[in-house]
Amino acid sequence: MKYMLLIYGNQETWDALDSVGMENVWSKHRELMAELKASGEFVAADGLTTADARVVRIQDGVPAVTDGPFSEAKEVLAGYYLVDCSLERATELAARLPEAPYSPIEVRALTEPYE
Repeated sequence: MKYMLLIYGNQETWDALDSVGMENVWSKHRELMAELKASGEFVAADGLTTADARVVRIQDGVPAVTDGPFSEAKEVLAGYYLVDCSLERATELAARLPEAPYSPIEVRALTEPYE
């Protein structure tokens, strides 16, 4: 089964990660990705930026576009891992992400592909 590990954060998260050292954070991500690739569980991973982010809503049948990734949430989606493993393993991996002590990591199963 494929699971998305959705990494959220806010300014407090970034400040906390800066205090432990960003090179340490990136090193933990590199180690985890290497482990997942070696085990065959890795599908994809990336960080997300807020630069040029937009929110699109349909209002009265017309797209309404606003700047920013902000959909009235305290945290923004900052990155993800896509893994192919059990729910228990995905949960364990989410807890190992360096952001986990500072912000929520959401674990969500992918639906079957649309055909």
